[in-house]
Amino acid sequence: MKRSYKKNKSSFSFSKPKDVSKIADSVSIPPVITVKDLSDKTNVPAVKIISELMKNGVLAAINESIDFDTAAIVCDDLGVKCEPLSETEEVVTEQNSSEVNKKNLVARPPVVTIMGHVDHGKTTLLDTIRKAHVVDSESGGITQHISAYQVSLPDPDNKNEKRLITFIDTPGHAAFSALRSHGTLITDIVVLIVAANDGIMPQTIEVIEQCKTNKVPIIVAINKIDLPDADVMKIKKQLSDNGLMPEEWGGDTLVSEISAKSGQGVDDLLNAILVKSEMMDLKADPKQTAFGVVIESHMHKGAGPLALVLIENGTLRKGDAIQIGQTWGKVRILEDYNKMPIDEAGPSCPARIAGLRDIPTFGDHLISYPNEKEAKIASLKYNQNTILKIATAKKLNESDQEAETENKISELNIIIKADVKGSLEAVKKLVSEIDTLELKLKVVGDGIGSVSESDVTLAKATKSYIYAFRVPVLISSEKVAEKEGVSIKKFQVIYEMIDDIKRELTNILPTIYSDEILAKGKVLAMFRNDKKAMVVGAILSEGRAKPAESVRFMAEDGSIVQSSIVSLRREKNQTDEINSGVEFGMSLDPGTAVKEGNTFEVFKKVKIDRKIE
Repeated sequence: MKRSYKKNKSSFSFSKPKDVSKIADSVSIPPVITVKDLSDKTNVPAVKIISELMKNGVLAAINESIDFDTAAIVCDDLGVKCEPLSETEEVVTEQNSSEVNKKNLVARPPVVTIMGHVDHGKTTLLDTIRKAHVVDSESGGITQHISAYQVSLPDPDNKNEKRLITFIDTPGHAAFSALRSHGTLITDIVVLIVAANDGIMPQTIEVIEQCKTNKVPIIVAINKIDLPDADVMKIKKQLSDNGLMPEEWGGDTLVSEISAKSGQGVDDLLNAILVKSEMMDLKADPKQTAFGVVIESHMHKGAGPLALVLIENGTLRKGDAIQIGQTWGKVRILEDYNKMPIDEAGPSCPARIAGLRDIPTFGDHLISYPNEKEAKIASLKYNQNTILKIATAKKLNESDQEAETENKISELNIIIKADVKGSLEAVKKLVSEIDTLELKLKVVGDGIGSVSESDVTLAKATKSYIYAFRVPVLISSEKVAEKEGVSIKKFQVIYEMIDDIKRELTNILPTIYSDEILAKGKVLAMFRNDKKAMVVGAILSEGRAKPAESVRFMAEDGSIVQSSIVSLRREKNQTDEINSGVEFGMSLDPGTAVKEGNTFEVFKKVKIDRKIE
């Protein structure tokens, strides 16, 4: 990104020269920062910052902004360690810098995430808790999206009072590790569900590690205890082996034994959640600026961009101006998780909102502002940073094009269409993790909603496959695709889509051959060496040799000469095969540089079966 400015003294307003001997060792920098602010943070004179920017081809005045990547390069040149300060940290820092009135802090409901391996009963447990059936609507019984629900329970200490628990339902298959990672960042407690008849699986261990990394407490629900092959003690032993020692064994992990299907033990699990939340003393300030996170988003017919958000602090009200990542707007529709209209949503409350200019991204943070103007400015700042990053990536991509052309890297282009933003982000994350050194997997387009004719046109122009995840394909689009020879692949389960992408990549992998050694031997004598033929006497120490097979000779100095067997003779008679331990004559290609005493190998080229994992 280049900035132009007038080269005169009036263009700049420099402060008192800084003591460069006190340059900061490390700094935290937001996505976008002005040159002056970078100077203040690093304790480096602004003139020096501008000079370093110019060395890197960036012209920026003291009050102009640069993105994090550019600032990081400058910091590296100056010997200052640079770390990113996320937008969330900026907001939290601003909130913490202001005086917090502790009188405004109130207890808030715990946010609980249900996690675990596929088919271990997460959705059934939530179904039992909220008395609503969602299993039948899921593809293959697998939860495909994150959804939030809130349940009301009697207060254990006061039966006349109600206690709320907010549940977040996350996908359990390994393919959704990207979504589960977000889940542990927006939750207070994780209920790790493990089937008593199955045990801890790799995905279960993954969840445990994510919780440890994000320092989220775990309550274990051992499910399906009513099955004849249930082994609760085995599960507890596996839990302790993975660092979750049950309380009854002297540890600090609450373990509930339940049957999600029959409801057995579910009330005890809910009480354990309430007890744990009381111990954590969860509080928030409902009078603060509304701050939350996007759990799900999609385009809704009639309402436009719609997002399901979880309010983490403050209170969101209908009519509030908000910014969510790259978009902004005014809350025109505010509903609870049951799609019922509400006037406000407080801490730990899931809410559906409409009134945004565009569909936000899963994991984006919601921030409310006094007016739409400030919300718009915040989104423009966010977009500026995004554009700068795209521009930087584009430059890097252009610089790599020549190298890629030389290496003749094969390329698979794909277009992804999904039903909701969360699914789209999950697919793109998994696609980015497919490891291909020799191939280039490129997402040339993506979006929410049905496959349109414009998608087919783009696929035709870029020679791409269209992957439709849980979205319809317009009849007109199918006709155009058939006419243009564009392949549209439709899927209902995400890991099946990823497997298909890997198969397509496998089909275009460069062919690789390996040498299969058939025989080994030694040259005993030289019989003929002229322009017509090369004949040697040899003996095989192992294996067998046949005419037309390849052979390579190794000399004592390490040199290697390759040829092919023209014919074989055994006691003056031509033969089709020579076995080990036999002396024989071997005719080679004319001009083969072979000497007496050379060892040799007879081999053939074998095609290697390859597969993208």
